[in-house]
Amino acid sequence: MLNPMNPPSEASQTATTTTRPNLERMVIALGHKRRWKILKELSAGEPRTIGEIATVAGCSYDNAAQHLKLMCKAGLIVVGRGHLYQIPRQYLPTPGQPIVDYGHCLLRIDATE
Repeated sequence: MLNPMNPPSEASQTATTTTRPNLERMVIALGHKRRWKILKELSAGEPRTIGEIATVAGCSYDNAAQHLKLMCKAGLIVVGRGHLYQIPRQYLPTPGQPIVDYGHCLLRIDATE
């Protein structure tokens, strides 16, 4: 129960709002076939470089970097050490399953064929 005299701290508000990707940005990010190819590649759970992703997506390095930036802003993927991109662990599909669960949205990765 929230006490109006004692509002939640900024840290607790941030923790609850960052548990899922932003739905509006996510929908926009999913509106391009190359981004689905990128998600399919990353759904295997292995971090990838921009160059590797560009090859899989069939686009230039610069174009892949733009797609990845948009996907990061949407919360679909994260960039880690060594500029390796991946789907956050909590959203990765169960091995052998083609579904990525972002909490408020289930993405069926194999449906992009």
